[in-house]
Amino acid sequence: IQSYLSENCTNMDLTRVGILTVSDRVSRGEAEDGGGPLIQSYLSDNWTKSTLIFETRIVPDEQPLIEEALKNWSSNNIDLIITTGGTGFTLRDVTPEATRNVIWKEAPGLVIAMMQHSLSITPYAMLSRPAAGITKDQCLIINLPGKPKACTENLEVLLPALPHALKLLKNDPSASTVGAHIHPDHSS
Repeated sequence: IQSYLSENCTNMDLTRVGILTVSDRVSRGEAEDGGGPLIQSYLSDNWTKSTLIFETRIVPDEQPLIEEALKNWSSNNIDLIITTGGTGFTLRDVTPEATRNVIWKEAPGLVIAMMQHSLSITPYAMLSRPAAGITKDQCLIINLPGKPKACTENLEVLLPALPHALKLLKNDPSASTVGAHIHPDHSS
C-alpha cells in the first residue's frame, strides 16, 4: 500500500487521521468501541477532499497515556487526531486536559461550533468539555464525546471546515491564509 500511495498520491492528496478512543471499559475489553469505528466510517463515507489513511488506538482514561498517544501521532505526520471519550464531568474524564497539554494553539471556533450545534439538540451538551487545537507539528486535535450519536452530530458540523483547516496547516497553495474565516469558495 505504501508504494502505491507514494507513486499515486502527493502529500496534499493524503490526510492521515488518528482516531483515539479514550475509555477504561473499552481498553479492558468490557465494552465495545462505539465511537472510534463510527468516526472512521463517517469520515470514510463523507470526506471527499483527499485520500484518508487511518490509525486507531484505544487507551484508558489516564492523562499520561492520552498525552503520549497524542504526542506520538502528532510528531509522526498525523494531520488530524479525533478523540472520542473522556470529555465529561467525572473524575476520570481527562481528555481535554491531556489535549491542552499537547496543543500549541487552541481552536475555539471548532469547540464553539460543536457546542452550539449540540445545544440545539440537547441541554446535556453543556456537560461536555471538548478541547481543540493545533500542535507545533501542525496537527489538528479535536475532542468528541464518547457517545456515538454525539460523535456523528459533532462531525456533521465540523466536516465542512476540516478539509480547509488541514490545507491551511499543510501550507497548501490552494488554501487562503488571508481571511481564513471566509468560506473557501469565497476566499479569492
